[in-house]
Amino acid sequence: MDNGTIYVRERGNLRRVGDIILAQPKPPPSSSSSCRRTNPFVLRKEHFIFTYNEEGSLRYTTKTLFDLTLLFVADNIHHVDSLVGFPDQIGDRLFVAAEENRVFLNPDISQKALKLFSDAYGNLLLSSLCLRHRFPLLHERITEIKTFHSLKSLDLFGCRLGDDHDLFRHLTSTSLASSLTQLFIGGNHLSDVGLQRLTAPIRMMRKGLDSLELLDVSYNPISEMGLRYLKCLPKLAKLDASGTNMKLGTGLKTTLWDILGLIHSEKPLSTFDHSGCKTEGWAEQVVNQWETSGCQIPKQKKMEESRASALRFFGRQKFVRELLNVGENGKETNMEKLHFYKPTANSHLKGKMDASTTCLQVRNPTCYSRKRKQESRKSDASHQSPPTKAKSSSSLVLTAEDTDLLNSY
Repeated sequence: MDNGTIYVRERGNLRRVGDIILAQPKPPPSSSSSCRRTNPFVLRKEHFIFTYNEEGSLRYTTKTLFDLTLLFVADNIHHVDSLVGFPDQIGDRLFVAAEENRVFLNPDISQKALKLFSDAYGNLLLSSLCLRHRFPLLHERITEIKTFHSLKSLDLFGCRLGDDHDLFRHLTSTSLASSLTQLFIGGNHLSDVGLQRLTAPIRMMRKGLDSLELLDVSYNPISEMGLRYLKCLPKLAKLDASGTNMKLGTGLKTTLWDILGLIHSEKPLSTFDHSGCKTEGWAEQVVNQWETSGCQIPKQKKMEESRASALRFFGRQKFVRELLNVGENGKETNMEKLHFYKPTANSHLKGKMDASTTCLQVRNPTCYSRKRKQESRKSDASHQSPPTKAKSSSSLVLTAEDTDLLNSY
């Protein structure tokens, strides 16, 4: 097997696989051993299960052929072409074996190995990823993170993305278009320009973020002008705009209703408290291993020094946190919550009824004035002018809204 040629029979055709070097087994624990086991099929310690019998004597049994094959494939996972069609149970056990072999910590093969599992098992590999305030992990493992193309929830709060980040292309890619429903990008110093760049592929090619229902853009310097870039999200139902440059008022409520069809929530929505956001899937422990190993490598000290120098250059740490609108403990400062949601059919009808009642209340004084006009028809024309002005002003308001909607298209 060291120098021989490997042939693979696939779909009735026999083909030769070249340039494949099988993974070498780990060296034996005792360095004094003179036998160098270079053949991967030679029996090793991992091939046996050691137990004790009732008398206390050591006994060992060989592992099953399936377990031995699983170990062999896990050691050579970077040579596997595809896992599509293999049952989920086998994929789960193979992933655990590769994880125990620390395959995903090797930067040379981790991306290919993760893509192999992601293409075959989708959201079973990872359905939710929480990188809240873990920007070193994001920047060090961004190539591996891009392989998770079946995420339903992605939390990037406080990851310092800015207005132009390489991850924007992945967020609007077709791979995440049908799966991603929740996106948290608050506290990233994202401005209107960043929203424009983030949604540019969606607005131009009509592809990307087709299933997004929840969006968190809080604690970013975003104005009302930037809301028009979110109009391309067809299923957006909840929005968090707390800590932005927008102030709660009649104008903001009207703008959000006209552009996105959202209304303000009097009570903070529980979906934005991040209590249920966590990393879920087979690769949950892999993400934890990345963070643990990242703290142990020597280059982490250099990164800390660069961060300290950046803080000295741009100002104190307090200033930077205020710039990001983040509190001293890494939590958002207590500000007014600007949570918006899309009303249901019943609540929408109720809102229409409330609006109709208010219109009746507004029209009642005009009715009284008409009665007074009938009683005193000989009065001056100045008494008749207020109702006519009210009618014309109301019609002008409706015309302006219609014009704004037409111009927005």
